[in-house]
Amino acid sequence: MDDMWTSSPSSPQSRSDLTAGRSSLELQAIRAVVVYFSRLGAPMYTHEKATLSIVAESIARVNGWSYAGVFDVAERSGRGLYFVPDDTLLRNEAQDLGIHCSHQLYGAVAPYPFIKTKAITHGLVNARASRPYGWSSAFAGNMQGAVLPGYTVFSADDARMAAMRLFPLGPIRVKEPLGDGGHGQTVIARISELDALLETFSPEHIVSHGLVLETHLRGVTTRSVGQTTIGNRMITYHGTQRAVTNNHGLSVYGGSHLVCVRGGWAELEDLPMDAETRLAVSQARTYDHNADRYPGFLASRRNYDVGQGMDGRGQWRSGVFEASWRSGGASTAELAALMAFTQDTSLQVVEATSVKQFGRRTKIPASAVVHFHGDDPQDGPLLRYTVVTRAMPRAA
Repeated sequence: MDDMWTSSPSSPQSRSDLTAGRSSLELQAIRAVVVYFSRLGAPMYTHEKATLSIVAESIARVNGWSYAGVFDVAERSGRGLYFVPDDTLLRNEAQDLGIHCSHQLYGAVAPYPFIKTKAITHGLVNARASRPYGWSSAFAGNMQGAVLPGYTVFSADDARMAAMRLFPLGPIRVKEPLGDGGHGQTVIARISELDALLETFSPEHIVSHGLVLETHLRGVTTRSVGQTTIGNRMITYHGTQRAVTNNHGLSVYGGSHLVCVRGGWAELEDLPMDAETRLAVSQARTYDHNADRYPGFLASRRNYDVGQGMDGRGQWRSGVFEASWRSGGASTAELAALMAFTQDTSLQVVEATSVKQFGRRTKIPASAVVHFHGDDPQDGPLLRYTVVTRAMPRAA
């Protein structure tokens, strides 16, 4: 079924008006924060689990709630709880936990599985292409100016058609929609390389999860743009990501530097920023606005990776790579900024940095809050910390 995405509320009264009363009541009822490992969540590294717990503890401190550890559905109900899931939840799972509004979790709820992956970002190759239930051609059409040239495919034949259309722009980056942190991505330059890659996936895997084919950028800068709302507190931010080499010699996500403002998108856009950053903010807002129009979608954390660089023909491009609505690498920086705003009401802008370093020879700044420092059984020796680097009061 296509075009489940909607352009207007189903009644004269907006959905936000209809849910405002319930959101306020749910917020008042919260007493404790819990970590929740979702039914469809991917396996996590030990350091990721440790950081997820620290995120939950930080949320509890910011709001004066208690921290109750990992949620066990067999032992307790979700009443009076604020959830910090390891992944974006699907609607039925959220309902089973008693989650009805964004004030009840740090993350998001999606009506269909593909929405919480990279698959949502691009359109199909044509009107006859394979697609999952709930797919929206209208969403993809409205994203044209906000994303890079690319396609999402759910069959090998559609992948080959997409590649032939994209090759004139240069090499193509093929992404597995469930991959994160730079994993599950391959750059190809000819159709034979695509065929070899497709042979590593079963047809059932492509049908179930899809693949994303996107113009590959050289000399890329990845910007983070987002908004986080916890309780009655909201921050909005722009920033940049850093890439590092992990213990296996692969280039992976290494942290984010965020410029956070107290308030929403309007307050962020009032900040001075260069043209490239302002474009990234605009593209992220387009993505965010259209995601909100999926019936059943709700989010308290909205984080968008925007890539900027040169394509294979030397043309500079900018576009949203993907959305991250669950707790992620920038979360500790977001919460450090939220805590700073909570402790000092005069602040209007806070800069915070989350850092991931691999190997044993690491340095920790004196003001850093360390989240993990040791040997991860799967990822090797590493260090994760967050530091607030700058805090600015409101202009007089």
